[in-house]
Amino acid sequence: MGDLPPVDVAVSPGEKFREFLSTRGMRLTAERETIVNEIFSSHEHFDPEQLILRLTQQQNPRRVSRASVYRTLTLLEESGIIRRVARANDREVYEHDYGYPQHDHFICSECNALIEFQNSAISHIVDELGTSHGFRVSGHRLEVYGVCADCSRPRRHSRLDMV
Repeated sequence: MGDLPPVDVAVSPGEKFREFLSTRGMRLTAERETIVNEIFSSHEHFDPEQLILRLTQQQNPRRVSRASVYRTLTLLEESGIIRRVARANDREVYEHDYGYPQHDHFICSECNALIEFQNSAISHIVDELGTSHGFRVSGHRLEVYGVCADCSRPRRHSRLDMV
């Protein structure tokens, strides 16, 4: 994962989510708040099962149902606070979107590593292409698939491999 600095935001992710839920006639329950707080406790990519494991391993874990985690992830994605990132093995992997800068990903097809990067030239090209097609760009997502440096290294063979 890259070292992307957080972006200053006017309200916390929890408050932003509360605002979104209120537009749907819903409220920020204790379970939902626990889930949001855990997600934003670190900037790591995660899948639902990893999140559930993190929630159960907390110092004083709050009881959060598996169904609530999945429902809350859907709502968080709809709100724009998190986004789903494709992976080579088709797992649903999420990351923060709210409070983090526009960035793109290299995705290793061998080990599924996600490498975040920013490139202003790519953003500029996307904006120029949008303009040339009469399209108002509001953002973009670029996922580049290939093989990371670690997986590209030649494998060392031992004598046992030759038997």
